[in-house]
Amino acid sequence: MTRDRLSRLTMPKWGLTMTQGLVTRWLVDEGDEVAAGDEIVEIETEKIASAAEAPAAGVMRRRVAREGDQVPVAGLLGVIAGREVPDEEIDEFVEAFLGSFVPDQATEEGPVPQTVDLAGRALRYLRHGDGGEPIVLLHGFGGDLNNWLFNHEALAAERAVYAIDLPGHGGSSKDVSGGGVGVLADSVAGLASSLGLSRVHLVGHSLGGAVALEGALSHPGLVGSITLVASAGLGDEININYVNGFIESARRRQLKPYLEELFGDPSLVTRQLVDDVLKFKRLDGVDGALRAIASGFTSNGEQKLTYRDALDSLDAPIQVIWGTEDRIIPASHADGLPEHVAVHRIDGAGHMAMMEAPSEVNRVIAGFTT
Repeated sequence: MTRDRLSRLTMPKWGLTMTQGLVTRWLVDEGDEVAAGDEIVEIETEKIASAAEAPAAGVMRRRVAREGDQVPVAGLLGVIAGREVPDEEIDEFVEAFLGSFVPDQATEEGPVPQTVDLAGRALRYLRHGDGGEPIVLLHGFGGDLNNWLFNHEALAAERAVYAIDLPGHGGSSKDVSGGGVGVLADSVAGLASSLGLSRVHLVGHSLGGAVALEGALSHPGLVGSITLVASAGLGDEININYVNGFIESARRRQLKPYLEELFGDPSLVTRQLVDDVLKFKRLDGVDGALRAIASGFTSNGEQKLTYRDALDSLDAPIQVIWGTEDRIIPASHADGLPEHVAVHRIDGAGHMAMMEAPSEVNRVIAGFTT
């Protein structure tokens, strides 16, 4: 009997710094049938909780990790196989894996961020995958490329996927030249040119959605499709208290309530997540960059940029994804869009739908960009 009938479920690596995860709850029992992509087990990391998915269809034959176990990245969580595979073969597989697994080596695997110089500005990006028409992931206000930690690798199964830190954010230059959305969009086009990418699929979250739309308008030949996740630029309303509070908060106790507004389930905001955001906000130049960017897309408590009227003029296919419990930009901004714009609503998710419901978001994006 061959081992190709066995599929191992291992601890995923979500984000650049993750080294282990806590198994909090199994969602299937041994003996249950599973399909590829089914959520199998809930995992909690220092940053946020999510669910690991089945790598293949079959039967959940062995739950190796127990609830409450801390498992290193790439460590064995369980085994999926057909019912015809004998228990002895499962036992041998598990024993061989555990006997040869070296956690330190496993956590060092994977791509690392790189930077390009765009007219004197450094732009940081991370690539997963190769080939195809690439996807470029654009985060929102105050975010960075790690906002896509549950999506990036999953979307890279058949193509290259780039997550970038927009100017003013993450590891990119804090020089934002007035903070206009056009500057951010030009940086995306500059990255594509620098890397030799002639056509890309843009996926933009929140402010990143407005950047994607501006990029498609100003660089039309570059954009193959546009996916907007809780996008700015489709209506006037915005939770300006969140925007201002995020900028002004300098301590954990001040910042945490604002970060909790991002999620349908506020308990997803961990101490480590708050600390990571504070660390970013304390970098030289960040405060000025955030204030400039905020003034570039908001005014008098509202969004001052709208692209609704421009949607019909874009050649690229467009889809919208929105969490029904979004407390930052109303989900109602997905209403009344042109008929050619596909709309996907995710019940219970907040502003960070790609982190709260990654499996659904990943399926919607992958299906749209093929």
